[in-house]
Amino acid sequence: MNSIVINIGNTNIRFGLFDNDNCDISWIINTKPYRTSDEMQAQFMMMYQNHKIEALNIDKVIVGSVVPQLTYDITRALKKIHGKNPIVVDRNTPSDVEPKSKQMGTDIYANLVAAHHLYPADKKKIIFDFGTALTASCIDEKGETLGVIIAPGIITALNSLIHDTAQLPEIELIKPKTVLGLDTVSCMQSGMVYGYLGMVEGFVDRINEEVNADCFVIATGGVSHVYKPLTQKIHIADRLHTLKGLYYLGKDL
Repeated sequence: MNSIVINIGNTNIRFGLFDNDNCDISWIINTKPYRTSDEMQAQFMMMYQNHKIEALNIDKVIVGSVVPQLTYDITRALKKIHGKNPIVVDRNTPSDVEPKSKQMGTDIYANLVAAHHLYPADKKKIIFDFGTALTASCIDEKGETLGVIIAPGIITALNSLIHDTAQLPEIELIKPKTVLGLDTVSCMQSGMVYGYLGMVEGFVDRINEEVNADCFVIATGGVSHVYKPLTQKIHIADRLHTLKGLYYLGKDL
């Protein structure tokens, strides 16, 4: 069965083509600027053509969103393309995971669902999502949500730093050669990379202490690849982790 899964985020919209449980092709478009349903339909069809995807060969379309104002227009565009109603999943969609909060975002719920399906059944798990916000969510062996942390995202914080200062430039988010910088760019890179790395490692230590376990740690989101090589506390990085969770939520609906 071929499925298209769409994760509508505050910064990006990520698409994934699933052949049964495997995501073979993935791509991203920017959430902003706002586009009408007709504009999005044209853009989606162009991306399908680029990846040689025939819309009529897709058996199921699954959508998860944390941007309610976009959900309607995007699902409308997808219905026009595929000739069928997309399946919209959220925290109320039944699964083996107990969200325990009526305020939980769809992306966090999907992250917990994917972790529960894909990673060691005998371990508690922490999922870091390096998105517009940095979130850390924790789930136990039985699928019960133990709690969530929400902090400003790396790119969000970096953009705020650049916007609110007169002399700090835009930088590429990469590991600097040294922790202590001697020029503005390397100083900023060190602050954003090692500052957030310290936050992530601190969260892992504090969560492990609170839940009395050595949790298996997964990282996902746009800049997760920057942080995974710098610490042994993150066991695996997977940019498609949230998409996989949305897929598991919608596959049997």
